[in-house]
Amino acid sequence: MGKKLQTLKGFRDFLPPEKKARDFVLERILEAFRQSGFEPLETPTLDYKENIMGKYGDEADKLVYEFVDRGGREVAMRYDQTVPTARVIAQYQNELTFPFKRYQVQNVFRADKPQKGRYREFTQCDIDIFGSSSPLADAEILATTYQAYQSVGFETIELRLNDRQILFDLLAPFSNELLTTANIIQSIDKLDKLVPDQVIEELVGKGLTQDQASKVIDIINQAEPSKNLKEIISLAAQLGVPENVLKFSPSIARGLDYYTGMIFEIVAPGFDGGSLGGGGRYDKLIYDLAGIDIPAVGVGIGFDRTVEAAAALNIIPQSTNSAEVLVTIFDDKFLPNSLEAVKKLRQAGICAELYVDDAKIGKQLKYASRKEIPFVIVIGDEEVSKEQVALKDLVSGEQTSQSLEETVAIIKRA
Repeated sequence: MGKKLQTLKGFRDFLPPEKKARDFVLERILEAFRQSGFEPLETPTLDYKENIMGKYGDEADKLVYEFVDRGGREVAMRYDQTVPTARVIAQYQNELTFPFKRYQVQNVFRADKPQKGRYREFTQCDIDIFGSSSPLADAEILATTYQAYQSVGFETIELRLNDRQILFDLLAPFSNELLTTANIIQSIDKLDKLVPDQVIEELVGKGLTQDQASKVIDIINQAEPSKNLKEIISLAAQLGVPENVLKFSPSIARGLDYYTGMIFEIVAPGFDGGSLGGGGRYDKLIYDLAGIDIPAVGVGIGFDRTVEAAAALNIIPQSTNSAEVLVTIFDDKFLPNSLEAVKKLRQAGICAELYVDDAKIGKQLKYASRKEIPFVIVIGDEEVSKEQVALKDLVSGEQTSQSLEETVAIIKRA
């Protein structure tokens, strides 16, 4: 018996059906990003530890993968894409055109406790606008986020919004030397996952009295949208986001410390797996990192959870095939004919797979059926003599013979 192999806990492999589902979602998200004028960017998996740590808050810092490399350097793995991109903005500011709109799709790493919907390696899709403090930039992020989910096929989503300044103003009176406003906000951020009594208990554990903790919850529930948030919502609506999608939610806090203004989370009604991502304005992060004052706003789409939601809501097509047609090898002496057919099909923009093993035609047909390839081309003695190919439709069972050019047309019409 061979050695039992398994993936590292919290990490995953994606076999073709899963990868195709992910590709389906990703291609449509990227289409929306590009339509709004965002440009691609990538950053390394590793960065200097000092660039990563201290930007997210104490609780998040505990989840950063950090180590000393063979050169004795203290390094950390990418926790999110916002902080590494902030470093890029500061480092290459003279080579970029501002306002700079970028999208980034890469894996991030967190030493979290693996559970359903939570992994140690996962994919984030980010868009950000750097160099503009205008509410137009905030509205553009909301509009592009909405369009991305529309492009995937979600019938409806909710963008639950708040303003970080509201939270700072309301919660500052409850802070003290031992408990910062940011610490209180980190607990408030859990109101969508825990019942109020549990959040109150956590706040008491952090140093508030029972009465103070209860007042915190009451004040948050009674909050009203700020003038800034009202303007952003109005602009986003004018950009095409339905008003029922834009929902003020005073308990949305976003646990990361770097947010300074508008914040929001993405929720798909009918999917109970949690929020699909979130973001907001973070005007001080680049200054804290590099001493350069560049305002910014963006969103991180939780790609893995978005794929899960799309699957749960039956948005992803059921078919998993990539090829539109399988070209078989009826006999070695007709191999040149099959190769010519594959070449012409691909030149015509048709996804054509060539059967690359030695097998009887029956096995090749079973192969196509198992992979859900809808068409099969067979070229034997009769087809060669008539300068034709046989096209079998595996869905209807119908088989026809015609020239390769006519076959191309038939497949394209299907």
